[in-house]
Amino acid sequence: MKLFPLHLIPNDTQFDFMRTRWVSLFIAAALLLGSIGLIVFKGYNYALDFTGGTVVEVRFEKPADVDAVREHLETAGYSGAQVQNFGSGSDLLIRLQPQEVPEGVSAGEANNRTAQAVLAAISVPGNAATVMSTEFVGPQVGKELAMNGVYAALFVMIGFLIYIGVRFELKFAISATITTLFDVLVVAAYFSLSGREFDLTVLAGLLSVMGFSINDTIVVFDRVRENFRGLRVEPLEVMNRSINQTLSRTIITSLVFFLSVLALYIYGGGSLEGLALSQMIGAVVATMSSIFIACPLLTIGPLRVTKQDLLPKAKDVEELARRP
Repeated sequence: MKLFPLHLIPNDTQFDFMRTRWVSLFIAAALLLGSIGLIVFKGYNYALDFTGGTVVEVRFEKPADVDAVREHLETAGYSGAQVQNFGSGSDLLIRLQPQEVPEGVSAGEANNRTAQAVLAAISVPGNAATVMSTEFVGPQVGKELAMNGVYAALFVMIGFLIYIGVRFELKFAISATITTLFDVLVVAAYFSLSGREFDLTVLAGLLSVMGFSINDTIVVFDRVRENFRGLRVEPLEVMNRSINQTLSRTIITSLVFFLSVLALYIYGGGSLEGLALSQMIGAVVATMSSIFIACPLLTIGPLRVTKQDLLPKAKDVEELARRP
């Protein structure tokens, strides 16, 4: 593979990936179980998108000290407030946990009162603040958003299973789904382990990781199918050749994607940090899984693929014969 005069990876690599398939699958199984354990027992630091609360966007006359703003809010009684830069150094995004609404006061009025109280708490002499926007997310809305995220993930997984099952074989579909599920759970477990805020942008990043992962896996599986039909070698050799033949493409695609998302992480601001971070981790994990997990799964137990599974069916032969 050449990128300008730079030669990154030879096109004729002959790495024996199948030799370490049991080690790869054991490590993958341990990571999968560990990820599930973290998610179940440790949980997430859910953002207001899911828990409900108030989001206030403020603009200072001069660049503001985030730590100082957080201390002012603590003093005013808003413990646990999340403060981050939003856009320029003068814009801050403040997220407050749900506040008890007094009886007889509407949610909108209570939200405005909260915004004014926040404004009074963070404004300092010589650097006054202005409320640019304020938004209230109710707890019920947060629960609905969380459930919609779960439904979206399940819909995507089922869609992958059906699509790959039709295009390839059921064994390929199951292996690809397991690989994609592994990628998503490992990335999701990182946010549980690190305690980073889990919001809608992170959820969107996880869904995009699913798409990136399945794309990498399908490219390898397509080459596996071609080589099974054209080569007279053992299945393990078919897997090895297929991975090596797509290795250059897999790495360069992942590298370009990673660099693009890295730019988003650096220059996109705090609001896009979760999205970019989930995609960067996902790019690395999906690349490794398409090389070390996807094909090895096709060599074990009921998922073992044989030449007979991939021989063209009668209807396929007839279709090919009709083509010019």
